[in-house]
Amino acid sequence: MRIDVDWTRCDGHGLCALLLAENLTTDAAGFPVVTRADVPPGAERDARRAAAACPALALRVIADT
Repeated sequence: MRIDVDWTRCDGHGLCALLLAENLTTDAAGFPVVTRADVPPGAERDARRAAAACPALALRVIADT
């Protein structure tokens, strides 16, 4: 499982970085910076919660195939 940011939708709220700190940080403007694209085992629920909480629906969780 990995996370992806749709930059055309992202407004830089920074909520995703608060909810998924092991994968994301924010830059000076509040936009997410992906520090680790793959979601570590045991953090899948947190990743889905962060994606669902995104006000702009810009964060996606993609299942590995």
